[in-house]
Amino acid sequence: MKYLVFGLGNIGAEYENTRHNIGFLTLDALTEESSVSFSTVRLGDRAELKHRGRTLILIKPSTYMNLSGKAVQYWMQQESVPIERVLIVTDDLSIPFGKQRLRNKGSDGGHNGLKNIIAILGRSDFARLRFGIGNEFNKGQQVNYVLSEWEKSEQTLLDQRIEVAKDTIRAFAFLPVQQVMSDFNSK
Repeated sequence: MKYLVFGLGNIGAEYENTRHNIGFLTLDALTEESSVSFSTVRLGDRAELKHRGRTLILIKPSTYMNLSGKAVQYWMQQESVPIERVLIVTDDLSIPFGKQRLRNKGSDGGHNGLKNIIAILGRSDFARLRFGIGNEFNKGQQVNYVLSEWEKSEQTLLDQRIEVAKDTIRAFAFLPVQQVMSDFNSK
């Protein structure tokens, strides 16, 4: 059984270690612990990870954050994966740094990547793992904040929380989403 996991972010070295790229960082961490690597394909980078008889197709869209829906739609069609087996990993300003929230549907919450996915797919009933990046910025500085790099003081907690995100992604492929939400949203 195949699952599509999209890690949202922006391509390019200038965005590599930014808060907005937590989706990319999480998928990179998943591949680093295995023998798989990403290859450049249409609309992104793709890796295929086998886990307990399931296939996790990891996609880091190359469309930039605000146009993520194009890659999501394309890969859902290309891999014939239904929306119930799609997971979007993204940053969230409204959640404290390090906290994570898995939901199986919902609004875009002001996130332009999710907004574009909802617009392209014409629906919002897909799973999303929202990774809290906090909101420690002055009024009018939101863009600068999400595109800024992680502080050295945040790195240890960031690494720990990425481990939890990896476990959440793997559980998504085996358990009902409601159970994964119950098991992992409080961690």
